[in-house]
Amino acid sequence: MFDGVAARYDLTNTVLSFGQDRGWRRATRAALDLKPGERVLDLAAGTGVSTVELGRSGAWVVATDFSTGMLDAGAFRQVPMVAGDAMHLPFADDVFDAATISFGLRNVADPDAGLREIARVVKPGGRLVVCEFSTPVREPLRTVYMEYLMRALPRVARAVSSNPDAYVYLAESIREWPAQEELAVRIGQAGWRNVKWRNLTGGIAALHSAVR
Repeated sequence: MFDGVAARYDLTNTVLSFGQDRGWRRATRAALDLKPGERVLDLAAGTGVSTVELGRSGAWVVATDFSTGMLDAGAFRQVPMVAGDAMHLPFADDVFDAATISFGLRNVADPDAGLREIARVVKPGGRLVVCEFSTPVREPLRTVYMEYLMRALPRVARAVSSNPDAYVYLAESIREWPAQEELAVRIGQAGWRNVKWRNLTGGIAALHSAVR
């Protein structure tokens, strides 16, 4: 499915989010508090646009994604790319200073196993930031957003995406995803500590941060 949307993935994301995706990427980089020379895992990196943003910190960042079609679509970007399954990462223990997964944890077959696997490859004391769609905290934004997801988003996707049917799955997966508090609990149960979160765009997305 992700191979099928790769060709116009970045454009589609920008259109569907009304340009909010750029700010969410900057917020993720800021939350990670990266230092020059640190080694960083950008998991579910897609075409690597998020990896480029993280690299502005001076850290060394590797894009990893299960979809080789996504990585191929972003091959023109000057960042290291490695194909890999989030539940079985192709990296040794304790090799990264920080890791992030943006809008990808929802798509891992077993998100809890994915969180544990990220913990395996991050050094003790290393940082995690999960940027993911979430639950708007107030009405009427929550109602408007859910209506947009289930009705308008698939129509917009038909106009701009290379595989519009995939965005029906996107809407359904967002609707079924746990709210902020529940996700924080699950991150802690996967071996992370000091878990906290903050909402972006009224809770349409949320940044969860934690320490290994």
